[in-house]
Amino acid sequence: MTSTGEQPAVGPMEAAVAPAALGLRAQLVRFVLIGGFAACVDLGIYQLLLVLGVWAPLAKGVSFILGTTTAYLLNRRFTFASSSGGGAKFVGFLVLYGSTFAVNVGVASLVLHLMDAPTVGTPFLPAFVSWFVAQACATTINFIVMRTVIFKD
Repeated sequence: MTSTGEQPAVGPMEAAVAPAALGLRAQLVRFVLIGGFAACVDLGIYQLLLVLGVWAPLAKGVSFILGTTTAYLLNRRFTFASSSGGGAKFVGFLVLYGSTFAVNVGVASLVLHLMDAPTVGTPFLPAFVSWFVAQACATTINFIVMRTVIFKD
């Protein structure tokens, strides 16, 4: 607001830099859609690396990093419409995803262990089940922390 109480004029460049915040429902829908796409990136890379004979925990780590980076970039732009605090928010993202990286790889490894599945040459079904359970845990943590801490404006 200006000193006279009027809203300052906002040009098209300023409007593009500071998008309007979305409500919970719109954020959740976009988060789920983007998450689905990022999950496809994660699962696709995970399965590809397993087919190539990569050790399952390493394959999960690499696929998680690629899927997570995809999700962060898209969510930052389209879900949480954040344009301020880029550096600080990215550090928050790194801390969050470093934590959920451990949860994701740990849960996937635990599920493979509980299914008595090999970690090299892992068959599709145990690999998918372990990926799915790990993804569900990490996604829940990520949405809550992203919405309430990292992208809270």
